[in-house]
Amino acid sequence: MTSQMNPAADKTDHTLHWANLALAILGTIDSIYLLVYKYTSNDKLCLGSGGCATVNYSPYSEIYSLPVALFGIIGYAAMLAVLALEPRWELARQHGRLALFGMSLVGLLFSAYLTYIEAAILHAYCPFCVASAIIITILFALATIRLIKSF
Repeated sequence: MTSQMNPAADKTDHTLHWANLALAILGTIDSIYLLVYKYTSNDKLCLGSGGCATVNYSPYSEIYSLPVALFGIIGYAAMLAVLALEPRWELARQHGRLALFGMSLVGLLFSAYLTYIEAAILHAYCPFCVASAIIITILFALATIRLIKSF
């Protein structure tokens, strides 16, 4: 997608690729942390915020009895897989930017819904959920820039 004749474009894409990779790793770690909190009920993991318990034990914290954090792990891991495969696999090299854009868009919309639930219904905020919302927002922005620059 990016021209090999334009070293500046290649360097920008490389930087954006690594930034997305770092964000996907952070998102995965954050989601794992939330899953551990969900299953251990250890309020010390919430860093003193009572909002964690309110959010993580609400009816909105599960979908068909599966913790929302598990969906976060799966989503971020899928993005990690695409990013890891891009330099190694032609199909991922050709379509990885679009796939990452689509996955991060879905993640952003889901995160926006969950943030709405925190603000409008639960009136409580989980700092690790907020961190994930910030991570996916930045990841989406960078994925969008990377996709646009590929045309």
